[in-house]
Amino acid sequence: MAWELTMWEPFRGLEKMRSEMDRLWDSFFEGRPLRRFWEWFPSLDVAETKNDLVVKVELPGMDPKDIDISLTDGLLTIKGEKKQEKEEKEENYHFIERSYGTFTRSIRLPKEVKHDKINASYKNGILKVVLPKSEEAKKKEIKVKVE
Repeated sequence: MAWELTMWEPFRGLEKMRSEMDRLWDSFFEGRPLRRFWEWFPSLDVAETKNDLVVKVELPGMDPKDIDISLTDGLLTIKGEKKQEKEEKEENYHFIERSYGTFTRSIRLPKEVKHDKINASYKNGILKVVLPKSEEAKKKEIKVKVE
């Protein structure tokens, strides 16, 4: 009986398995991006200055009247709805990747803020919420005397 040595290829067949999984996902979601089936989730930044907390949220294409901001027990909540443009009957879409629908983002603020002094503005698709810190939340500077 003759034995034949074959080089072991641990990743052989992975490309075929990957293409089969891609085909499965494509047929299940009909070629649409997977993110279209979840709630829209806009990106945000939270920064801190000496006197304020500043929250910036990317909301391109939104009407400011469709944005709701609330603050309850240190939890800032931003809700809204980005409405889809009316469809044109003559257009045959090849891709639809832009996100539409409702969203909710809630973040726990790291400092106490003055509720009555909060200011929000919307410009060029960016919502900016400025939350002035309470006096207790501001850092106190202590000068060290050098002798």
